[in-house]
Amino acid sequence: MYFEIESGRLWATAMLFIALCLAPTLASAQAKHADEMEFGPIVRAYLQYLDTEQNVVDDRVSRREVSASYYRRNSNRIHALRITAINIARATNNDYLPELEAETQDELKTIFEKPPTTSSFKVGEVINNTFRFLGIVRAGEVFYVFARLDPYEQADLMKKQEEKKTTSDSAAIPETGLENKSSPGQRPRRTKEP
Repeated sequence: MYFEIESGRLWATAMLFIALCLAPTLASAQAKHADEMEFGPIVRAYLQYLDTEQNVVDDRVSRREVSASYYRRNSNRIHALRITAINIARATNNDYLPELEAETQDELKTIFEKPPTTSSFKVGEVINNTFRFLGIVRAGEVFYVFARLDPYEQADLMKKQEEKKTTSDSAAIPETGLENKSSPGQRPRRTKEP
């Protein structure tokens, strides 16, 4: 009988210890879940995608398939993307996210053929008709975050640039005085007699 009481206390103590150890983890998971519930299905899906990416990186480092520096950089990148996605979703109050890219300064050559200097970046600026600079996120290291323009945005931007170019080209042509100055309903006059 004494053994049963002691084993019951031991079991209860072990359960209490496990509950106390798991409480912070469960609380953070519940807070994270509650935090994500404020967003629509598209933003939640993106945040879940980032969680999955983090799990993949965690798994690869646990199997010693990647270096510690690779793990740190990718974990930091995922964190930077999460911060950016949440900030965009809260600021716009819209269930839409553009395709996001987070690159360190030495990685800019992966998205730009000729990387621009980082000091020239302005928030909201469109670079190479492809990416809009969203800002800098410090997540363990400095990440430059961009939103890839969708094909419609790119086409509109190129059309506006072409219109602006043709307008500036036509303004640059000097007037010679030989232009037809007749009104739209009249035929032009002859300059020579037959």
